[in-house]
Amino acid sequence: MLSDPQKKAQYDQFGIADDGPQGHQGFDGFEGFSGGFGGFEDIFDAFFGGNKSSRGGRQSASRGEDLRYDLDITLKEAATGVKRKITIYHLGSCEKCQGTGSQSGAKKVSCKHCHGTGQLKTVQKTFLGSFQQIVTCHYCSGTGSVIEKPCTTCHGKGLQKKSKQLEVEVPAGVETGVKLRLTGEGNKGENGGPAGDLYVFLSVKADPYFQREDQDVYLTIELPFTQLILGSEVEIPTLTGSTVLKIIPGTQPDTKFRLKGKGLPALKSYHQGDQYVIVKAVLPTKLSGREKDLIEELSKLEPHKKSANDLFSFVKRV
Repeated sequence: MLSDPQKKAQYDQFGIADDGPQGHQGFDGFEGFSGGFGGFEDIFDAFFGGNKSSRGGRQSASRGEDLRYDLDITLKEAATGVKRKITIYHLGSCEKCQGTGSQSGAKKVSCKHCHGTGQLKTVQKTFLGSFQQIVTCHYCSGTGSVIEKPCTTCHGKGLQKKSKQLEVEVPAGVETGVKLRLTGEGNKGENGGPAGDLYVFLSVKADPYFQREDQDVYLTIELPFTQLILGSEVEIPTLTGSTVLKIIPGTQPDTKFRLKGKGLPALKSYHQGDQYVIVKAVLPTKLSGREKDLIEELSKLEPHKKSANDLFSFVKRV
């Protein structure tokens, strides 16, 4: 071999001297080095079109696909938790053939193309020599068997589109973007594989009265200015019902009251948010004669206005 310049050059460049059976023995079992020589495997895949799945054995059971369902809930439902019934469409076992894919009484037979191995062997000649490639049999999809009389409903797939109703339990404290996982409620797997999962994505709708900030909520109320001056007790709505808020005499507009523990619970802790009530004063736009007289009388009882000098000194101190 070394005496032949052409064979010597081929050996120095490719490690082989000819394309005979002995010329490529060094590549037998090359897959066994995939763990340490993944780069070489990728190069061979690029040349010969091979891949790990095509070099495997029979097609095994595959897991079904996961499904997604979008669920809208209210802020009050997010605060207390809720159970909701939903209807989804999924792939389940065909009712006519019981998931076998065959007509009643029909059985699978060995694939005549791969002789039940689930693989086909091909020989490809390249500039490196002749290489044997093992690929998944496309006649039987690697199962090694075929259905002679496919089911007329599922056409041999063993799967059928169905609808089912589920009850989703939403825990208290969730927010938009939280997803719930229902194990095994997705599509059924092929060849007897396990079913996928169902993921429920939650979206908390905006509330017309409450504004949420993490676990706290804010509520703005409007009260007549007389109630702020004299004080009163006001029934305030909360996410779980109502409570009484005591307005102390002389309360100023935009005062913020805190109702401890009236917010939303945290998902993964015992923390409970608070509710904040912001009070706005409502001033009358039109006054009756009697109302005007009373306000004028009230204004006379107010302390005398400060002089301009006193006001100017106050501004400078501020």
